Amino acid sequence: MRSRKGSFPERVFERALWATRYIMVVAVVAIVVLAVVSFYYALVDLTYLLSLAADYASLAPSERPAARDEGVTTVVKVLDGFFIGALLLVVAAGLYELFVGRIEGAETSEVGPRLLRISSLEDLKQRVAKLVVLILVIELFQRGCGSPTTARWRSSTWPRPSRWSAGAST
Repeated sequence: MRSRKGSFPERVFERALWATRYIMVVAVVAIVVLAVVSFYYALVDLTYLLSLAADYASLAPSERPAARDEGVTTVVKVLDGFFIGALLLVVAAGLYELFVGRIEGAETSEVGPRLLRISSLEDLKQRVAKLVVLILVIELFQRGCGSPTTARWRSSTWPRPSRWSAGAST
């Protein structure tokens, strides 16, 4: 390690500047919160999908194609929510490793090296780009599933009474 001679104010400034990288902890925490919210949305959509599946057999045969379309669209929404959450977790871990320090648990984990082989900001951007493309493909598929039949079924049956609501018979 080389000895650095500089003025006292210069050394203090450089240490302070280097310490600013810890600001990324705020971004990492915010991204983890976004991931949790994304997982929550996906779980709510999954619960809705399960209620659609439970009601599917009781639908009239003419309503089933629209209900199936709605179910497939919801499956895509659930996958999308989980993929977005996973993407956010990869970004959070990558930013932490790049700016703050190594994640000790990841180094000893079997999966850690596969997830966190990030040595630069460019590596992180490439990983994020691949996941974003996957999410965009899913979004495109989801929008393609939104057929006019599905819209007609939604308008004729919404709001659907939930079998878990207070007024529903058991």
